Amino acid sequence: MKQDRGPLRSSMVTQGLDRATHRSLFYSMGLHPEHLQKPLVAIVNSFNELMPGHFHLQPLCQAIKLGIAEAGGTPLEFPSIAVCDGIATGHVGMKMPMLSGN
Repeated sequence: MKQDRGPLRSSMVTQGLDRATHRSLFYSMGLHPEHLQKPLVAIVNSFNELMPGHFHLQPLCQAIKLGIAEAGGTPLEFPSIAVCDGIATGHVGMKMPMLSGN
């Protein structure tokens, strides 16, 4: 049984007359009113084409987004930086990118 937990936290940027500008920005990205009635769920993705340990993350992120949509949410992906200790060390300018290298 689903419990009503009150208004969604994302309603602070999606609901009400005062948020019409916010909604228009979401609409400009292809979202529809029904998307904004659901929980907005952020997915941080550090995928890039330079880090071997992050190269596989794009298809995983897509699968996660599908799962969020199937569960009734609106997935929104945003990037994060990535550092590869193996590629970034051993040359001028980069001696220890990760604190774990102490």
